[in-house]
Amino acid sequence: MTITLHAQPYDISARGFYFTTADDYDEKAKCLRNTYGDPVEEFEIQFIDGERIDCDLAKAIGINQANFRDYLDCVEAWEDWEKINVIIAVGECGYDFDGQVDPDHHGIDVYPVETMRELAEQFVDEGLFGDIPENLQFYVDYDAIARDLAVEYSEIEIAGECLIYRAA
Repeated sequence: MTITLHAQPYDISARGFYFTTADDYDEKAKCLRNTYGDPVEEFEIQFIDGERIDCDLAKAIGINQANFRDYLDCVEAWEDWEKINVIIAVGECGYDFDGQVDPDHHGIDVYPVETMRELAEQFVDEGLFGDIPENLQFYVDYDAIARDLAVEYSEIEIAGECLIYRAA
Protein backbone atom coordinates (compact mmCIF):
# COMPACT_ATOMS: atom_id res chain seq x y z
CA MET A 1 0.00 0.00 0.00
CA THR A 2 1.18 3.50 -0.76
CA ILE A 3 1.96 5.85 2.11
CA THR A 4 0.46 9.33 1.80
CA LEU A 5 1.99 12.14 3.85
CA HIS A 6 1.12 15.83 4.06
CA ALA A 7 3.58 18.69 4.35
CA GLN A 8 1.86 21.42 6.35
CA PRO A 9 3.83 24.70 6.23
CA TYR A 10 4.48 26.53 9.48
CA ASP A 11 3.98 29.69 7.39
CA ILE A 12 0.24 30.34 7.73
CA SER A 13 0.13 32.20 4.41
CA ALA A 14 1.13 29.07 2.47
CA ARG A 15 -0.85 26.00 1.50
CA GLY A 16 0.44 22.49 2.20
CA PHE A 17 0.63 19.54 -0.14
CA TYR A 18 0.29 15.76 -0.19
CA PHE A 19 3.15 13.51 -1.26
CA THR A 20 4.00 9.82 -1.46
CA THR A 21 7.76 9.80 -2.14
CA ALA A 22 10.78 11.88 -1.19
CA ASP A 23 11.18 12.97 -4.82
CA ASP A 24 7.53 14.05 -4.91
CA TYR A 25 8.15 16.09 -1.74
CA ASP A 26 11.30 17.72 -3.16
CA GLU A 27 9.53 18.73 -6.36
CA LYS A 28 6.51 20.23 -4.59
CA ALA A 29 8.49 21.89 -1.77
CA LYS A 30 10.88 23.53 -4.23
CA CYS A 31 8.02 25.24 -6.06
CA LEU A 32 5.95 26.23 -3.03
CA ARG A 33 5.60 29.95 -2.28
CA ASN A 34 3.56 31.78 0.33
CA THR A 35 1.10 34.56 -0.57
CA TYR A 36 3.96 37.08 -0.58
CA GLY A 37 5.98 35.08 -3.11
CA ASP A 38 8.60 33.92 -0.60
CA PRO A 39 9.79 30.29 -0.58
CA VAL A 40 8.44 28.05 2.16
CA GLU A 41 11.10 26.03 3.98
CA GLU A 42 9.67 24.54 7.17
CA PHE A 43 6.92 21.94 7.29
CA GLU A 44 5.12 19.75 9.76
CA ILE A 45 4.93 16.26 8.25
CA GLN A 46 1.65 14.46 8.87
CA PHE A 47 0.73 10.83 8.23
CA ILE A 48 -2.44 10.73 6.13
CA ASP A 49 -2.95 7.24 4.70
CA GLY A 50 -1.35 3.81 4.77
CA GLU A 51 -1.25 0.61 6.82
CA ARG A 52 -2.01 0.89 10.55
CA ILE A 53 1.44 -0.38 11.46
CA ASP A 54 3.00 2.35 9.30
CA CYS A 55 0.86 4.94 11.07
CA ASP A 56 2.03 3.60 14.44
CA LEU A 57 5.64 3.74 13.23
CA ALA A 58 5.23 7.37 12.11
CA LYS A 59 3.74 8.24 15.50
CA ALA A 60 6.46 6.42 17.45
CA ILE A 61 9.36 8.08 15.64
CA GLY A 62 7.73 11.49 15.65
CA ILE A 63 7.83 11.83 11.87
CA ASN A 64 9.18 15.19 10.81
CA GLN A 65 10.96 17.02 8.03
CA ALA A 66 14.34 15.60 9.06
CA ASN A 67 13.41 11.91 9.23
CA PHE A 68 10.57 11.30 6.79
CA ARG A 69 12.96 10.12 4.04
CA ASP A 70 14.36 7.39 6.29
CA TYR A 71 10.82 6.60 7.38
CA LEU A 72 9.65 6.09 3.78
CA ASP A 73 12.69 3.91 3.02
CA CYS A 74 12.13 1.79 6.13
CA VAL A 75 8.41 1.33 5.52
CA GLU A 76 9.26 -0.01 2.09
CA ALA A 77 12.16 -2.25 3.20
CA TRP A 78 11.15 -3.58 6.63
CA GLU A 79 8.88 -6.45 7.50
CA ASP A 80 6.17 -5.98 10.14
CA TRP A 81 8.23 -7.55 12.95
CA GLU A 82 11.03 -5.05 12.27
CA LYS A 83 8.56 -2.16 12.40
CA ILE A 84 7.19 -3.51 15.69
CA ASN A 85 10.70 -3.65 17.18
CA VAL A 86 11.35 -0.03 16.24
CA ILE A 87 7.93 1.14 17.44
CA ILE A 88 8.64 -0.39 20.84
CA ALA A 89 12.30 0.69 20.99
CA VAL A 90 11.66 4.30 19.99
CA GLY A 91 8.11 4.84 21.24
CA GLU A 92 8.34 2.98 24.55
CA CYS A 93 12.00 2.49 25.49
CA GLY A 94 13.47 5.87 24.55
CA TYR A 95 15.78 4.85 21.70
CA ASP A 96 16.44 7.32 18.89
CA PHE A 97 15.15 6.49 15.43
CA ASP A 98 17.87 5.72 12.91
CA GLY A 99 16.78 4.13 9.66
CA GLN A 100 20.31 2.77 9.14
CA VAL A 101 20.31 0.70 12.36
CA ASP A 102 19.15 -2.91 12.17
CA PRO A 103 15.74 -3.09 13.95
CA ASP A 104 16.84 -6.31 15.64
CA HIS A 105 19.75 -4.41 17.26
CA HIS A 106 17.58 -3.09 20.09
CA GLY A 107 17.27 -6.49 21.78
CA ILE A 108 13.52 -6.52 22.24
CA ASP A 109 11.66 -9.78 22.79
CA VAL A 110 8.09 -9.65 21.48
CA TYR A 111 5.39 -12.23 22.20
CA PRO A 112 2.11 -12.27 20.24
CA VAL A 113 -0.12 -12.91 23.26
CA GLU A 114 -2.83 -10.69 24.66
CA THR A 115 -2.30 -11.06 28.41
CA MET A 116 0.43 -11.77 30.91
CA ARG A 117 -1.47 -14.91 31.90
CA GLU A 118 -1.22 -16.22 28.32
CA LEU A 119 2.51 -15.52 28.41
CA ALA A 120 2.78 -17.38 31.73
CA GLU A 121 0.96 -20.37 30.23
CA GLN A 122 3.23 -20.28 27.18
CA PHE A 123 6.36 -20.20 29.33
CA VAL A 124 5.15 -23.13 31.45
CA ASP A 125 4.28 -25.11 28.30
CA GLU A 126 7.76 -24.40 26.88
CA GLY A 127 9.35 -25.70 30.08
CA LEU A 128 10.89 -22.41 31.24
CA PHE A 129 9.91 -23.23 34.80
CA GLY A 130 11.29 -26.74 34.62
CA ASP A 131 9.57 -30.05 34.15
CA ILE A 132 6.22 -30.03 35.93
CA PRO A 133 4.83 -33.50 36.64
CA GLU A 134 1.50 -34.19 34.99
CA ASN A 135 -0.30 -34.71 38.30
CA LEU A 136 0.74 -31.22 39.49
CA GLN A 137 -0.02 -29.24 36.31
CA PHE A 138 -3.53 -28.38 37.50
CA TYR A 139 -2.10 -26.64 40.58
CA VAL A 140 0.15 -24.15 38.79
CA ASP A 141 -0.85 -20.58 39.71
CA TYR A 142 -0.64 -18.87 36.31
CA ASP A 143 -1.95 -15.60 37.73
CA ALA A 144 0.94 -15.43 40.21
CA ILE A 145 3.42 -16.15 37.44
CA ALA A 146 1.76 -13.45 35.33
CA ARG A 147 2.15 -10.90 38.16
CA ASP A 148 5.84 -11.81 38.43
CA LEU A 149 6.30 -11.49 34.67
CA ALA A 150 4.71 -8.03 34.73
CA VAL A 151 7.82 -6.75 36.53
CA GLU A 152 9.99 -7.27 33.43
CA TYR A 153 7.42 -7.45 30.61
CA SER A 154 5.05 -4.79 29.29
CA GLU A 155 1.91 -4.79 27.19
CA ILE A 156 1.37 -2.73 24.05
CA GLU A 157 -1.11 -2.54 21.19
CA ILE A 158 0.33 -2.04 17.73
CA ALA A 159 -1.86 -1.93 14.63
CA GLY A 160 -4.73 -3.40 16.62
CA GLU A 161 -2.72 -6.37 17.86
CA CYS A 162 -1.98 -6.88 21.55
CA LEU A 163 1.64 -7.78 22.21
CA ILE A 164 3.83 -8.32 25.24
CA TYR A 165 7.47 -7.31 25.11
CA ARG A 166 10.64 -7.17 27.15
CA ALA A 167 13.46 -4.78 26.41
CA ALA A 168 16.95 -6.05 27.09
